[in-house]
Amino acid sequence: MQIDSLSRRGFIGGVAGVAAAASLPGLTFGKEGGAWKMRLSTSSIQFSSLKIEDACARIAELGFDAIDIWSPFGKCRHLTEVVDRLGADGLVEVLKKNDLKLNAFSVYAGGYKRYAELLGQVGGGVAVRGSSGACKPEELTGRMTKYIESLKPLVELAEKNNSYLAIENHGNALLHSLDSFKAFVDINDNPRLGIALAPYHLQNIKASIPDAIRTAGDQLFFFYAWQKAPGVKQLPGLGPVDCTPWLQALADIRYTRYVNPFMHHEPEPGAMSEALKKSREYLLECHRKAIE
Repeated sequence: MQIDSLSRRGFIGGVAGVAAAASLPGLTFGKEGGAWKMRLSTSSIQFSSLKIEDACARIAELGFDAIDIWSPFGKCRHLTEVVDRLGADGLVEVLKKNDLKLNAFSVYAGGYKRYAELLGQVGGGVAVRGSSGACKPEELTGRMTKYIESLKPLVELAEKNNSYLAIENHGNALLHSLDSFKAFVDINDNPRLGIALAPYHLQNIKASIPDAIRTAGDQLFFFYAWQKAPGVKQLPGLGPVDCTPWLQALADIRYTRYVNPFMHHEPEPGAMSEALKKSREYLLECHRKAIE
């Protein structure tokens, strides 16, 4: 379908989100003039075999501004380590030592409720999770309305803990297509609730990534720089996709959060570091092109 501009309701909700988020540590939500600024994070799961302290050190050494810390997934146990060993104060110290900001907690396993208080204690941030099961196109509006309504208790918890809830698109899920992005944005009017956009899954259905970005607009809370390709080629600059149009779309909506290069089934830490180094350099070059 043709992607229309954001609805008035969605726009108002997005503006409210900008205002509400102004005090969140590590995030700058002003729509200042001048060239669009890109900030980069990456996910702790890229170094799932390392302790959380060592993963933070690697990510900082590579020049990233922030980190997305994962709950248990595969071999990754980083949020469990924080809960069991570091606590909120310990995590703050590790981040401070490495001059890293906290981008997000990814809570696909365990759920946001389990980590909400911890996220608030370290200053607040974005919690990333999945949506619900797929539906027929004719059921989309009704199902999306009920789904967003069902998230109210978690959104209230996010507000209490100075945080935000981002729903990731995925194959065979409620949030998966451009139509579902449009439905989400039109129905959602809560500034604490938004979208985590994963291009990999949109490429599976041959959807336009720039269209998805522009549709999400101010409700885009997390952006995976992640393409459909094997191995490390999932990362920008290592795979076949020209990511400059992605960044141009992010510039068009004045995206103010982090661009997060990402892949699944990461190699050993040395090879992962080298791949992320190349990907970061590539994204910086794409950014230069995007703002020309």
